[in-house]
Order: sequence, then structure tokens, then C-alpha cells
Amino acid sequence: MSQLLSLLVFLLVACSIGALLLAALYPYVNRGSALDRRVDLLSTSGSPTKAKATGDRARKRSGEETLLEAAEKQRAKAKKRPKPTLLVRMRQADLSWSKNTYYLLGAVAGIVCFAIVRITTGLGTLPAAGFGISGGLLLPHLYVSLRRSLRFKRFAAEFPNALDVIVRGIKSGLPLVDCIKIIAAEAQEPVKSEFKVLAEDQTMGMPLEEAVERLPERVPLSEASFFAIVIAMQTQTGGSLSEALANLSKVLRERKKMTAKVKAVSSEAKASAGIIGALPVMVTGMVYLTSPQYMALLFTTLVGNLVLAACGVWMLIGTLVMRKMINFDF
Repeated sequence: MSQLLSLLVFLLVACSIGALLLAALYPYVNRGSALDRRVDLLSTSGSPTKAKATGDRARKRSGEETLLEAAEKQRAKAKKRPKPTLLVRMRQADLSWSKNTYYLLGAVAGIVCFAIVRITTGLGTLPAAGFGISGGLLLPHLYVSLRRSLRFKRFAAEFPNALDVIVRGIKSGLPLVDCIKIIAAEAQEPVKSEFKVLAEDQTMGMPLEEAVERLPERVPLSEASFFAIVIAMQTQTGGSLSEALANLSKVLRERKKMTAKVKAVSSEAKASAGIIGALPVMVTGMVYLTSPQYMALLFTTLVGNLVLAACGVWMLIGTLVMRKMINFDF
């Protein structure tokens, strides 16, 4: 019996370690980002609109080669692009803070967290200091990340409208540079500020293709990368820019509709995952409130601590698996 119990414990520990290693190393095992997959799909799909408009196989083949070169160039830049620094992340979040301001706010947040935990819970200085350090490190980081993601979402939502303005301007006879200046003056934020930088770079003498290629560096979204690819392709091969941008706008709107549809379909699964993940914690808290002596063994004995640690590991693994199952990448 003791040997069987030891074997079960060994298998449990081995499975736990294996699952943790898989969860930690999955980004390195699963090579290739979502942008790479989208660029591969775009580069292998050819240019059917241009082929249909011209009916020339040679031009179609040339357009496919140019699109492939532009896609490879964008992908190479994305791979070589370093992880954004703190200043870049704050700039992408539309914050004018300096590093000293960020660190000062982190220190203030840490002191506030320490005081709240010390006063409300009555814990000792050392545990309260741990909460204060965690709050000082996490709260400013989470705030910047939240503002950054919200700004990117607003950019993705407004970007198709900007493309429509460019399409209408080109069809009416305006050059592309003037269309960009119109968006920089009249569009909604954050598209307005990003296109204003484009117009300023072009005014300072930078070629339009190079100025547009810098847009995905400031806004690391697939929409910006697609726009840079289309501009680079049109600069090298010519063709109907208005038609290409109109098709791009249509694709972006369809992707937005598909994203909303997937969210609606997966909302039930996400609610179920949230309930399943919160149920053990809620049940444990309710049992502790009703029978504290019954639950105290988990916190006061070595076996209870081991049980809590094992349950926490398995709950973490289950939560990560459910998160991977219900999150869809676009």
C-alpha cells in the first residue's frame, strides 16, 4: 500500500512539473506569431483584384513577387524588433511621463498598498511590505498596459474609416500625401496623431514608403503592417491604390465582424470557465466561514500545506488550459 501511494505521489509530482514546464515554454515551442501567420497567408494568396483588373499574367506574377518581398521585409523587421522599452510603452499608451515620474508613482503606489494592508488587516510589517512592493511594481505596469491596449483597440476601430477617407480622396484626384494630411487634421484619436507623425516625416524629406514602414513600429498591429505592405507594393509596382486600400478596408471590417461574432459565440464558454475557476475558491471561503476549525488543518499542518500547494498548482494548470481553449487569435 505504501509503495502504491509513493508511486501515485511520484506520478502526481511528475505530471505537475511537466505541465508547468509546458505552460512556461509553450511560447518558445510554438514558434511564429499571429502576425507571421497573417503575413504568410497574405503573401501566398496573391493579388486577385489586380489580376482581375489587368488580366495580365505577367503583371500578376510581378505583383505576387513584390507582395512576397514586402511581406518578408515586414516579417523580418517584426522579428528583429526588440521588446518595447518603458518609454516606448508609455508613448504607445499616450502618456507623457518620464522614467522618474513612473518610478515615483510606483513608490507612491507601494506606500499606499503597504498602509492599506497594514491598517485594514493588522498583518505584520514584513507581510505588509511584501504587499507594498508587489503593488508598487504591478499597479503602474498594469495601468500603462491597460491604456496601451485600449489605445490600440481605438486605433484598430478607427483605422478603416481613415482608409475610406484616403480611398475617396484618391478617387477625387488628390495625391496620397494630401489625403494623409486630411486624416492628420480631421480624424479621431489615436489615428489622428499617428498620421500626423506620418505627415511630419514626409514633410521633413523622408520618402513616403519609409515613413509608412515606421507606423507598425509605433503601433504594432496587423492593420498597420498591412497598410505598410500595400503602400510599399504600390510604390514599387504601381496600380490602383484606391482599389487596394478599399479592399484592405473591407478586409479589416470583416475581421472586426468576425471578432465580434467569435466573442459572442465564446461568451458562454468564458462564463463557464470563470465559474469553474472561481468555484473552488468560493467553496473554500464559505466552508472556512462556517467551520473555521475544520479548515484550519490545511493552514496549520504540513500535510494541509502540501495539499493546498498541490491544489493551487493544479488549479493554475487548469486555469491556463481553459484560458488557452477559450482565447481565439486573430
